[in-house]
Amino acid sequence: QVQLQESGGGLVQAGGSLRLSCAASGRTFTSYSMGWFRQAPGKDREFVARINWSGGRTTTADSAKGRFAITRDSAKNTVYLQMNSLKPEDTAVYYCAADHPLRPLNYAYWGQGTQVTVSS
Repeated sequence: QVQLQESGGGLVQAGGSLRLSCAASGRTFTSYSMGWFRQAPGKDREFVARINWSGGRTTTADSAKGRFAITRDSAKNTVYLQMNSLKPEDTAVYYCAADHPLRPLNYAYWGQGTQVTVSS
């Protein structure tokens, strides 16, 4: 029932910015937190950032520290990932994920992903 739809990916030059969006839907949608993950070809999926719906506490991976920011709009059931100072190594498919209030940080729902390509 829970559906996540990412958008905002694309091609950008190194040093540029992108903002990814993740819209959550479902009649009874609710989660403890939302997360962003990414996966580059030949590599494991890695954690990028997460945000708690209540209070907005965030956690950001070292690779994104100081450059990426995760935010949420509770009224729209939408989370964002603002990416600045993009580097070629940020190139990956970015996925949005949602957990469950009874199982915090155990992400059970995933979007289809959106491609981010950073050229040099």
